[in-house]
Amino acid sequence: MTDIRYITADIKGVLLGKGHPLAVQSMCNVDTNDIDAALRQCVSLHEAGARLIRLTTQGVREVESLGAIKSGLLSMGIRTPLVADIHFSSDAAIAAASVADKVRINPGNFHKDHTLARARFKEFLSVCREHGTAVRIGINHGSLGERITGLYGNTPTGMVEAIWEWVEMCRREHFENVVLSLKASNVPVMVQAYRLLYERMLSEGTVYPLHLGVTEAGNGDMGRIKSAAGLACLLREGIGDTIRVSLTEDPVKEIPVALRVAEYFAGGNNDKYLTAPGVWNISTGTMEEFITDAACAIGPALLDRTLDDFTLEGCVSGKELGPERIGEFRDDILQATRRKITRCEYVACPSCGRTLYDIETVFNDVKRRTSHLKGLTIAVMGCIVNGPGEMADADYGYVGEGRGKVTLYRGKEPVRRGIPQEAAINELISLITSDGRGN
Repeated sequence: MTDIRYITADIKGVLLGKGHPLAVQSMCNVDTNDIDAALRQCVSLHEAGARLIRLTTQGVREVESLGAIKSGLLSMGIRTPLVADIHFSSDAAIAAASVADKVRINPGNFHKDHTLARARFKEFLSVCREHGTAVRIGINHGSLGERITGLYGNTPTGMVEAIWEWVEMCRREHFENVVLSLKASNVPVMVQAYRLLYERMLSEGTVYPLHLGVTEAGNGDMGRIKSAAGLACLLREGIGDTIRVSLTEDPVKEIPVALRVAEYFAGGNNDKYLTAPGVWNISTGTMEEFITDAACAIGPALLDRTLDDFTLEGCVSGKELGPERIGEFRDDILQATRRKITRCEYVACPSCGRTLYDIETVFNDVKRRTSHLKGLTIAVMGCIVNGPGEMADADYGYVGEGRGKVTLYRGKEPVRRGIPQEAAINELISLITSDGRGN
């Protein structure tokens, strides 16, 4: 059997890979150019326990702001590595490589011309090597590009093939300070994609660190359940080196959930709440801890279809949960794992500095206005960077296209553009109703 090489990524002292602690991270949702606001949020994330912090970095101006934020944090004695999040600009990626501690790129939109993208990627790696900057190659379900989807479809296999081309470029350039990710809002797709990638790395003899996450998970209980179930399915198999729980909420609220998931697997006893086959009894201090632990315990079996039904009992702060609350969790986890759809499904990005509207308020309003619908998936996205691609499974989409303007999508097709934000939810309801799907 071929010896397996396990690569360790070094993000300015935060080591990711086999034998190193699972690292929790998050992403700022403020404008990177608002340096004071970004500094405050970075400090809050650091204090909450984030070991890596990502900020959107659309262009050279944002790269300069990132440098100022990094200097400000260092002046406070905070050395949490900063990650530049790049979309659609190889120039910004190359500039960020000399400033950030790690740069996240999506190769599918690194450059419009695929040949030029490869040349620019080589230049990018050269700058990263010079400055000791790590790289995350991040592929998202729904933004694979026509070339990949034409060959493999919008599938987990397509996601693996899309990332592997860039992994091979790193190998040819002898650049190994690399982290890989394959994210999806559909939890079963996310799990399958990471498993296929891990198998591919083992077969090739080199295993790179993996960044895990269920992207656009939403908010509230469902966002936490989706994330915990998907992460748990992989972490219990030893797959994953750093995690993010993506919530459409204040990013500081992501950290306790991610830390709880990490804690769940730290002791090695993944079945600590299991009292009999298909029966769990979970006692925790808070409701958030309860739903996170329950999703970690039950989610993998539902995703792998080794479990069709389950019995759950629980206490929160010493008080037994009643059948109504247990029933709510049951419906949520069955829907999160795509085992039983009983309500509208929602996809929502956690927002970042590119979002020019109050996405958390809008998302909650959309959920309130559409909660009676069944069998539909509705996406609420902050901007056109992730919007059209990342709502791959959505029937309808609400996507910010600039300050105060919204585009509505039917599937992947924009059908109503430039709608004032104050009218957009009514227009979305009107669109769904006109399609005969409003009941």
